[in-house]
Amino acid sequence: MATAIRRRLSFAIAAVAAVALLSGCVAKPVLSTAGDRLRVVTTTGLLGDLVAHVGGDEVEVAAIVPDGADPHSYEPTFRDARNVVYADVAFSNYALLEEHSIIKTLDANLRDDAMSVSLAEEAVKYAAEIIPLVENLNLDTIWLGLRVRGEGGQYGATRASEVVLTGTDVEGPGDLFAYLTGSFGDTDIYLDSSDGFDAANGYRDDSVALPANAHTHLSWAFSEPGIYRLTMEANLRVDATSQPIPVGSGTYTFAVGVDPSRAGIDDPVVLESGHADLSVDLDDRELVVVHDPEGHHGQSVHDSTQVVIWVPPKALDEIPAGAQFRFLGRPGDDVYQLPQAVLGKHVHGEIDPHLWQDVRNAMAYVRLIRDTLVGADPEHAREYTANAAAYLAELEATDDYVRATIAEIPVPSRHLVTTHDAFGYLAHAYGVSIAGFVTPNPATEPSLADRRKITETLRALDIRAVFLEPNLAARSSTLVEVATQLGIQVCSIYSDTFDERVDGYVEMMRANAESLRDCLTE
Repeated sequence: MATAIRRRLSFAIAAVAAVALLSGCVAKPVLSTAGDRLRVVTTTGLLGDLVAHVGGDEVEVAAIVPDGADPHSYEPTFRDARNVVYADVAFSNYALLEEHSIIKTLDANLRDDAMSVSLAEEAVKYAAEIIPLVENLNLDTIWLGLRVRGEGGQYGATRASEVVLTGTDVEGPGDLFAYLTGSFGDTDIYLDSSDGFDAANGYRDDSVALPANAHTHLSWAFSEPGIYRLTMEANLRVDATSQPIPVGSGTYTFAVGVDPSRAGIDDPVVLESGHADLSVDLDDRELVVVHDPEGHHGQSVHDSTQVVIWVPPKALDEIPAGAQFRFLGRPGDDVYQLPQAVLGKHVHGEIDPHLWQDVRNAMAYVRLIRDTLVGADPEHAREYTANAAAYLAELEATDDYVRATIAEIPVPSRHLVTTHDAFGYLAHAYGVSIAGFVTPNPATEPSLADRRKITETLRALDIRAVFLEPNLAARSSTLVEVATQLGIQVCSIYSDTFDERVDGYVEMMRANAESLRDCLTE
């Protein structure tokens, strides 16, 4: 075992040393290499809290994502990889909650004899209820992203595998760009035809990697009106050492600022609203377009050669100021743009991964954690069973408290307005209505029309408060400004990370219920 640990630790150093240099020196728990306690690593502190309650004194727990950080975008450090190497058991939420590099670090460095559990998927066996992830499509134009359909099991793919979608050519009157706007306005450029597509380096500068059954949001920009044709190819990377497997290629057509009939496609499928993804189908090894007019309900799949994606004249915008947008051109110049809509890196699947916002689901997690620890350390089965029973009783009381507390809010006032789609389970379980909004261009100052939409939403529903996660508050200045102008409270709510004020799951759920009651009740 020692040899295996050294080998995996060497791999960990190579895999994450560069990230560690960028991440700074943050004091985090380190799993000990001595002692009799079971060593457990979790992806988030919230999962770590559940494990600590079940494991008690018999386990040592370290979380990869620190409190206050965002599991959707956190990049693991060498210390994180080192903890994985020494872990006996690993718990992830998965359902594509965590940043893919977290999952890759976990799966690449975990010992062969260690146990690994994906709680969101496996808790279904313990009566956890899952619901689809429904996104707010409050946009005037189509919401366009990239997607991987299928799991790739026939190729030997795992959850740590990835599909690389690559732009290889663009025909059109101007330049085409696809980019992602980060949490604080920074940009990652995925496609940029202005400098050509370089086959010599494998089109490395015009590629994006996604795990199986996932999709990501992007902004798409075009420098001139006209018809564009984007050629893409997809390759599956089963692991870091395997040769890429070609899984599809095709061409997508955009009508930018002109009538879609000019695309020259007989009887085209014109997509102008809702949510669509340029997609690779791993099972059929082809590139298609997946379209959903209403947000993850009634998806339809179209042959890429029959689709025209319409970028209407109203998509004309100005290039914003800021060095991060310099690749688009000069500030103030015209650009046609399909906006990203959701701020920050946001790779996810069809299932809402935030199951714990329903306490009954957290109880299913606890039962699964209990049985996993018993399987890994049967000598302390009695302790794990007793700890779990006590904690389940506390969670039962917490569920009752959350339900009763939210029930104090008048039904017409139970509207949750926030900027993070993390509260679907809370709404479903406790009778709260999600009334969020989407900022069409999250990296720039919203237009007067955008602000008007936000204002009308808050006024129409007679919203008494909006809710921001403390670690995401810096992203939400527009919502804060509009709420302040309308005399609406700005209150706190927690989704998937703790801070100095709320440092445990029970405390989080009680704090959320109390915040909703106090802020939404007259």
